[in-house]
Amino acid sequence: MDTAELELLSQTLRKTMTATASGPALDTALVELGWPELLAEFPEVAIPTVFRLLGETGAHASILADVVGAVALPYAGGRWVVWERGSTAVSTGLDEELPLRELPTGDPVPLDAGRRAVGWWLVGTGRAMLALARAHVLDRVQFGRPLASFQAVRHRLAETLVALEGAEAALAVAEDELGSLLAKAAAGQAALTAARHCQQVLGGIGFTAEHPLHRHVRRAVVLDGLLGSARELTRQAGALLRAEGSAPRLAQL
Repeated sequence: MDTAELELLSQTLRKTMTATASGPALDTALVELGWPELLAEFPEVAIPTVFRLLGETGAHASILADVVGAVALPYAGGRWVVWERGSTAVSTGLDEELPLRELPTGDPVPLDAGRRAVGWWLVGTGRAMLALARAHVLDRVQFGRPLASFQAVRHRLAETLVALEGAEAALAVAEDELGSLLAKAAAGQAALTAARHCQQVLGGIGFTAEHPLHRHVRRAVVLDGLLGSARELTRQAGALLRAEGSAPRLAQL
């Protein structure tokens, strides 16, 4: 798939996610666009593109099951959840839009691809928050100056951008278990960093239900916990390194 085809695909997906109601309706729309075939033939393109756009648009669909299967998923704090495909059930987590149902227990399964997928979703969510904050500081004037001219505001947005770029770079090279653990952890931390800084930059309006930021903040918190939080995955990666007795090269620079 060349650059022009990828750009056309991204535009079509973004338009579909923006115009179609999330949940079962978006599941159907993505199938009609050829999501299953795209995942089967070009997973290295399908997963980053589609999950990142879910984050950027604030939409949600039950496509994680296509990546990891219809299995119980580990959640932060030793909990287990299942994503109920085709359901509009209320989430047991912080994000009431996601049809997640808590389970008493579950069985460990390979989750490398799932962690990379959720990581791209987190990066997209973080970029959506950064876009909202950037638009606000460019438009808002305080003491006769645009908010974007204040150094403290610039530092917060710059730190957010660096965190998101780093997480995206980690996701781009992740292939094995350790790489996927660290990439998901980096994406979760980056999204939480974006939530913290962007909410401060937006000020009082960022704490209101009328502003769209709160939806992305909730999404970031829930997705960080799904398949292991940034803190838990960092510790898990450390345990793997201790067991191996060495640190492998994760990327060829």
